[in-house]
Amino acid sequence: MGEDGESPKINHSFLRDYVTEADVISTVEFNQTGDLLATGDKGGRVVIFQRETESKGECEELGESGEYNVYSTFQSHEPDFDYLKSLEIEEKINKIRWLPQQNAAHFLLSTNDKRPEGYNLKDEEGRIKDVSTVTSLRVPVLKPADLMVEVRPRRIFSNGHTYHVNSISVNSDGETYLSADDLRINMWHLDITDRSFNIVDIKPANMEDLTEVITAAEFHPQHCHLFVYSSSKGTLRLCDMRDSALCDRHSKIFEEPEDPGNRSFFSEIISSVSDVKFSHSGRYLLTRDYLTVKVWDLHMDKGPVETYQVHEYLRSRLCSLYENDCIFDKFECVWNSNDSVIMTGAYNSFFRMFDRETGRGVTLEAWRENSKPRAVLRTRRVYTGGRRRRGDVGVDSLDFTKKILHMAWHPAENIIAIAATNNLYIFQDRVKPENQ
Repeated sequence: MGEDGESPKINHSFLRDYVTEADVISTVEFNQTGDLLATGDKGGRVVIFQRETESKGECEELGESGEYNVYSTFQSHEPDFDYLKSLEIEEKINKIRWLPQQNAAHFLLSTNDKRPEGYNLKDEEGRIKDVSTVTSLRVPVLKPADLMVEVRPRRIFSNGHTYHVNSISVNSDGETYLSADDLRINMWHLDITDRSFNIVDIKPANMEDLTEVITAAEFHPQHCHLFVYSSSKGTLRLCDMRDSALCDRHSKIFEEPEDPGNRSFFSEIISSVSDVKFSHSGRYLLTRDYLTVKVWDLHMDKGPVETYQVHEYLRSRLCSLYENDCIFDKFECVWNSNDSVIMTGAYNSFFRMFDRETGRGVTLEAWRENSKPRAVLRTRRVYTGGRRRRGDVGVDSLDFTKKILHMAWHPAENIIAIAATNNLYIFQDRVKPENQ
């Protein structure tokens, strides 16, 4: 569209802020080396970013990371329809998990509400021409060409779930993975797509007796026989597949006793665990509920060893958050590479980091000004009373439509990826947590 005299009347701020539902990022995941970063969105698309190797060495000398640029984009899932139940199946990507690299190709798993799928990514630099088509001898000429990435759907794991899939986790044996929905957890072999083994089933004989659902599940990073799953009641169950093929009976249960004095209509909702992650060492569990993030020791099942308040100032506003459905938002949580810092999201494009050694937290903001090269992340503070500092944000001014739900931390370096609606922010974090 060419420019003319009427162009100043265009509302550019509206065009910049307009976001379609299909473009909203729904999952973020680094691969094992951190050189590839995958995102999935509500439109069923997967976008792979690759770290530039040429700039990596130069940036390391400056204490910076190499840039991540688009490596490949493909459609992972399409909208579908369950004719038996007359239900639409969304194409939204719920989770992405990378498999350890075995050769020149990369392999990842992605899932929507019903069906995990496996994809193979490989660089294609050229093909050998069929000699039967050669009719004359010519001198070869070298012509520069763009590197092409071939994406092949290698596995489609169908008919494994009746309810919505919320988690997939690759086992440390490199041969199996689990997928969890609201009531069941299945284990799959990566080479067998038409059947899976049910390892957890909490569906009651009468659905009216249902009191909780599975919210997340993950394999132990070192022990292939251990996995954990969380529930909407705020409990964690550690299961050992050596005990029984069907792990309905857990090895350990982790839960925090409820204070009767704090019980309210919203108690069960805000205690529901939205995410659970093993530490890299395998010793601890990290969980996120609506208001807090907690660290659990596998050797201590009486309660969490660490509890961090993410946005306690929202406790007095739970009624309005219930009315606008924000109370049901599912925030993720992640560890840094050495398990010394944890990170989780909040509202108003804020995300929080907590230093486990000092117990202090910092609030940071993911927004456009911070996306400029070498921009320094600003610490933010939500004003809840007392002396108000310059730059503080009042609780009534928080934008609950700008929520940080999905994030990832580089497996070895101090690099984080933050999804904010349809924007992906990649930061090299240099800010030490301060007392808020």
